[in-house]
Amino acid sequence: MLRIRHAVVGLCLVIALGIAAIAQNVRYEIPFPSLDAEHQTLVCDFHMHTVFSDGSVWPPVRIDEAWRLGLHALSITDHIEYQPHKDDVPTKHERPYELAFGAARTHNLILIKGAEITRDTPPGHFNAIFLTDIAALDHPDLMEVMRRANEQGAFVFWNHPGWKGPELGRWGDVQQSLFEKGWLHGIEIANGDTYYLEGHQYAMEKNLTLIGNSDIHRPDLDDRTTPERHRTMTLVFAKERTAEGIKEALQNRRTAVWFGNQLIARREILEPFFYRCLVVEPPHVRGRDVVWAIFRNQSYVDIVLERTGPVGPASIVVPAQGAVVVRIGTPQPKAALELVYKVVNFIIEPNVSLPVTLTLPGAQ
Repeated sequence: MLRIRHAVVGLCLVIALGIAAIAQNVRYEIPFPSLDAEHQTLVCDFHMHTVFSDGSVWPPVRIDEAWRLGLHALSITDHIEYQPHKDDVPTKHERPYELAFGAARTHNLILIKGAEITRDTPPGHFNAIFLTDIAALDHPDLMEVMRRANEQGAFVFWNHPGWKGPELGRWGDVQQSLFEKGWLHGIEIANGDTYYLEGHQYAMEKNLTLIGNSDIHRPDLDDRTTPERHRTMTLVFAKERTAEGIKEALQNRRTAVWFGNQLIARREILEPFFYRCLVVEPPHVRGRDVVWAIFRNQSYVDIVLERTGPVGPASIVVPAQGAVVVRIGTPQPKAALELVYKVVNFIIEPNVSLPVTLTLPGAQ
């Protein structure tokens, strides 16, 4: 009897583990709208590690995570120079991409070949993605490494510039030399749980692409991405859902960084994207001195509005993928209304929120 009971318990455990495994393979999409009719929004993470450098997972695990969490594209960027597991895992710079490629293909994910170029800070770490030959970058001279990366057509960005403090994370001679040669294309202004204001300033001043990534080393045990709990990632506004489409968008700075409950991008990107995210419906009730309208949020980040004009509530929060009814006092309820606000958590420059005007039509 005891043997049967143990067998039943064991069978239940196997079934439970099987169900859990199946559940982990379920994909939950990240519902951001397209930028416009020509540019779709791709959710990307261009900085992560495996056991081939200082990470703690086998490369295909990164594909399973990306599928489950709703990403469209990723790059495994193991350190070229720093390999603390080399006594157990041989130095094979191409191997993480090779091991992950098949899983990426079957999951319909875009896997971009990349690596992290690792030097003391300053000058710091750099990621090169869209590589064709990672091993060619295993060279002691940093400028030679950068030359070789750019010869391969790589997109190169400066990683987590202030990770050892603002002083060591300053724009230095190496960054300036790379910039003047056209060998530096972006800056990772947000990495994991940290936003680098000075890095954001440098990117704006030098007209470099804004990048945000997870830099994940551990296994990602989340079963889905939510507005409250998500990796730091880059939204790429691409003409097509291909590696080439992503590269073209990065080269032309069509990105937004999704960091916490914030979207960070240049105004020329974030302003039209905001108006795709927030839908303001015509008033459905017009009283003697008030109108009522529904605001719908089609993005996966809360929209936090703070009034800067004379009309409307002092603040409005429209939750991600949610809607709210807004009461607007006005002496002319049948007239068209313009509500002037700033979107507190849509950042267009360091410490600068996106200004917007919301228009409500008048009565017909």
